[in-house]
Amino acid sequence: MNIGFTYDLKSEYLQQGLSLEEAAEFDQEDTIESIAHTLQLLGHGVDRIGNLKSLIGRLYAGDRWDLVFNICEGRLGVAREAQVPALLEAFNIPYTFSDAAAMVYTLDKALAKLMVRDAGIRTPQFLVVYQPEDCKFCHLTYPLFAKPLAEGTSKGIDVSSKINNSSSLLQVCTNLLHKFHEPVLVEEYLPGREFTVGIIGTGAAARVVGAMEIQLQKANNQEAYSFDNKIEYEKYVKYTPIKGELLTACADFSLAAWRTLSLRDGGRVDVRFDRENQLSFIEANPLAGLNPMHSDLPILCRLNGITFEQLIQGILASALQRIAELGDDAEVVIEPVTNIPVLDSGKLKIAVK
Repeated sequence: MNIGFTYDLKSEYLQQGLSLEEAAEFDQEDTIESIAHTLQLLGHGVDRIGNLKSLIGRLYAGDRWDLVFNICEGRLGVAREAQVPALLEAFNIPYTFSDAAAMVYTLDKALAKLMVRDAGIRTPQFLVVYQPEDCKFCHLTYPLFAKPLAEGTSKGIDVSSKINNSSSLLQVCTNLLHKFHEPVLVEEYLPGREFTVGIIGTGAAARVVGAMEIQLQKANNQEAYSFDNKIEYEKYVKYTPIKGELLTACADFSLAAWRTLSLRDGGRVDVRFDRENQLSFIEANPLAGLNPMHSDLPILCRLNGITFEQLIQGILASALQRIAELGDDAEVVIEPVTNIPVLDSGKLKIAVK
């Protein structure tokens, strides 16, 4: 199968003058090499396309692919993760991961929270601040937590993110509005243990492949999985795989959110215990990082006995299954997924597919 590969290469954006934080969500060369090499090991041809502008040029030139493995984060706007999926949909070219709509309402963290809350999934009370004056309408219970509405990789999260009074709320929101030029999500602070849950698959076929607890170790910000903590995770963060009833609870909760948001193929759901010691939805990541050594999803897979090749194979198999179910006339070969342990939520058992 001829697979096109779309991605944003970090070095290209750094050369354009972006800061390390501005380019934090983009991928390094070793990530691109690892994914391309793994796809080739699985028996597929790989055509490295690059970013959105490169894709536009290739499509204009008449190039087409059986499938596009898309990890483009996009550069500008709340809909930036949806740009490549929307373009591929316009050309009727299938691709991995969630569709354009899901990419929009998951990057906009308030929209995602509204959707899961309406489905009965617990999430903290929140307010969206569009301008500093909106802070006076905040009736949430302190302490609060503030972060940019539509950023990833913990951008904009630091020691000031936990807020204890109205004057700090105004100052933090004003700073974030000025720095990121987008609204600020303010929510009631979640004080309990934090977990990230890995998922492979789509809809009823989605399964949890593992979960890990995020434990801050003498970090420079003990209150949150901040940008600095994430960048220097080997120094500040301990990742611990979870098992038993805790894993089951996180899996059930996260799969409910994943299916509510109609997410596809692979990604993560982040959860944390709230003030009443109940699991609460933080956010979903339908375009999780895939550096085999440093990204959360490959790390939690590795901690649960799943290789990087198995992870990529599972993502690819899910995408190909979706294509086959659409009844396309094109021949679709679905690679078997072997030896991937998954938690089958509902049956509460570990199964091997």
